[in-house]
Amino acid sequence: MNSELLDALNILEKEKNISKETLLEAIQQSLLQAYKNQYDRSDNVIVSIDPDTCDFHIYAEKTVVETVEDPGAEIAQIDAFKYDSTAQIGDTVRVEIQSKNFGRIATTNAKNVILQKIREEERRALFNEYREKEHEVMTGTVQRYVGQNVNVNLGKVDALLTAKEMVKGEKFHPTERVKIYVLEVRDTPKGPKILVSRTHPELVKRLFEEEVAEIREGIIEIKSIAREAGSRTKIAVWSNDPDVDAVGACVGVNGSRVNAIVDELDGEKIDVIEWDENEAVLIEHALSPAKVISVLADPDEKTALVIVPDYQLSLAIGKEGQNARLAAHLTQYKIDIKSESQAKEEGLFDEYAEDDEYEDDEISEEAFDAEDVEAADEIADESEDGFEEVSAEEEAFEESDGETEEPVSAEE
Repeated sequence: MNSELLDALNILEKEKNISKETLLEAIQQSLLQAYKNQYDRSDNVIVSIDPDTCDFHIYAEKTVVETVEDPGAEIAQIDAFKYDSTAQIGDTVRVEIQSKNFGRIATTNAKNVILQKIREEERRALFNEYREKEHEVMTGTVQRYVGQNVNVNLGKVDALLTAKEMVKGEKFHPTERVKIYVLEVRDTPKGPKILVSRTHPELVKRLFEEEVAEIREGIIEIKSIAREAGSRTKIAVWSNDPDVDAVGACVGVNGSRVNAIVDELDGEKIDVIEWDENEAVLIEHALSPAKVISVLADPDEKTALVIVPDYQLSLAIGKEGQNARLAAHLTQYKIDIKSESQAKEEGLFDEYAEDDEYEDDEISEEAFDAEDVEAADEIADESEDGFEEVSAEEEAFEESDGETEEPVSAEE
């Protein structure tokens, strides 16, 4: 048993994650290369290695001849008798070659073959290991700045956090631990090259998956996410269990869950909203914290007209348009926001009344009585989004106790 070689292979397999079979194959190739360097041929050589004991033997198949002209392929009959007592001219005998008889150059080349194979397998093993981490979040240790980029150690390899993938104004210090999103893992001659990001929206998504058990278990789904790194993120969630509040589960008790993610993102604000299959409702949620009066969504054109109270217009649009921009990204709709006053001036409420979307809300003359008008007035007074003015037609309708022949518009 070649115990030294066996121990060395076991150590390499454990530390470098290179299989013993691959290493034995590398040794086999190196011995073939050594024989070729020594005798300038390798087509008649057989290398046998026992994987359990690591004992190896090299055999050369040589033709029995009277006069040897090619020592690597031929053997004299008198010498052939040592291996086969019945050998005749023209027969082939198997001759064992001692590796210690190889010259220094052949031995050095064999060693280089083994080392090269080990490096290739180590690189391949690392690449396969980190390729499985693609599109996942990893925790790394900041090593150093290289220009404007940052080297982050991920254990066995370093990742590159480029300036473009860093949050504006974010600073790191050596040995600082940071969570990063693995964008891509490339295989290069120098080993795997890993590109990571701190600005990608998927970073926030993965952080929620780590923090919220209901998301990991599939009870809550993250339907959409929109992010402006370092400033604000909007995330839409949906619960597959009617007994589980999607928004509440993501926020946590006293905001504990979402605050943990905010801290990891260095104070970036996060709005968690409830997903809805109804585009108009979803857009209303996406524009929070602003309150909305009406939403008219066109699924075909992917456009939406939103009307908000006058005092909510700036809040709905947000600083430098951020709230509206994130809402548009989250819903994939082009959103046009108008104040209540603008909508009245442009006659947009009349358009709403004529739209098919509001047919179910139109109230016929026969079913409408004075009590309905009074109840509607009370609701409008209590609602922040209700109209403050009462139309002349409605006043006339109240006075007539519902007997007027004039129809009531959907706007009223």
